[in-house]
Amino acid sequence: MAGLSIMIVTGEASGDLHGADLAKALKELQPEIRLVGVGGQHMRAAGVELVQDLHRLDVVGVPGPVMIWKGLANLLTLKRFFRRESLDGVVFVDNPSMNLRLARIAAKLGHRVIYYIAPQIWAWGRHRINLIRRVVRRMIVILPFEEPIFRQADVPCSFVGHPLLDQVAQRDDAARLRQQLGLPAQGLMLGVFPGSRHSEIQSLLPAMMEAARRIRESFPDLHCVIGQAPTVAGEWVNEVVARKTLPVTVVPNRPTEVMAAADLLLVASGTATLQAALVGTPMILAYRVSRLTYLLARMLITVEHVGLVNLVAGRGIVPELLQSEMTAERLSEEALRLLKDRTRYDQMREALGDIRARLGSPGASLRAAEVVLAECQA
Repeated sequence: MAGLSIMIVTGEASGDLHGADLAKALKELQPEIRLVGVGGQHMRAAGVELVQDLHRLDVVGVPGPVMIWKGLANLLTLKRFFRRESLDGVVFVDNPSMNLRLARIAAKLGHRVIYYIAPQIWAWGRHRINLIRRVVRRMIVILPFEEPIFRQADVPCSFVGHPLLDQVAQRDDAARLRQQLGLPAQGLMLGVFPGSRHSEIQSLLPAMMEAARRIRESFPDLHCVIGQAPTVAGEWVNEVVARKTLPVTVVPNRPTEVMAAADLLLVASGTATLQAALVGTPMILAYRVSRLTYLLARMLITVEHVGLVNLVAGRGIVPELLQSEMTAERLSEEALRLLKDRTRYDQMREALGDIRARLGSPGASLRAAEVVLAECQA
């Protein structure tokens, strides 16, 4: 296998992390491998040669003209790259809106296409399955219910478990973590995770902070700790925090430690809810997008629940407050219901514990790398 040349194409911040873990595993299995790709700082740190002259795309919902132009420019740049490079395989990581378009181009130019972290066709976009069947040589999935869906659609598929299992330890000693993070040793700790984009911070954080203020009326010893994503600028958070008279600590880039140190979490819908489930801290899920984006989503989404944690569980174990329901009043109501009812709180913790068992065992990135190498040498 010496001399293999593989490309890894990611999109968002979470894809950069998963792509980096995959790159490390590939290099562990095949030290002489050449890795090129599209990603960020984590991919670069993992030894991936990043393609230059690409625009950063950071948008939720319906993109505006500037984002559309940048997306088209990226497509053309990568099409030229696919045409001139000799690659043994191209691995696309998540981000289906861009990556499925690129996958079609790569396959047409004769490259082996492997997809890691599948498009969520079980939630929406089932029409994509025809394209996937045509262009994807192997789908590598991380959620247990995805494998039978793709196999039934005649797409070769491997379930490797969730990569978060390699990053998230089970609930650690909260007192020790509070000390490490510089948080108060006593009192109610409310963890707030408002997302990884500016639009999410603007939409969710003010309501979350107001909810914290309301909860503090019942729990005067409450301390709020905000888990700041690496893609979030400090001033975005500080601008909102400055308006509230609350004891607040902002902790960048340490999500699992913050989750484990907290008693309850307010979390933006996304991968963070699954992280929280693996840590085992009860949570309230929240999300809000523009009215147009929401209306389009409601026409396309076919699943009962939105949150990954509820989808994996197969039932609504975590409250989902979406759109008009995502208010400070509703957030505080649901939070107080949990905090004042120990039985309900403990039942959620127990249900979250079952999520870990459903997601497989640690080692997902290494198993995914083994699948990638097998496909690239076949």
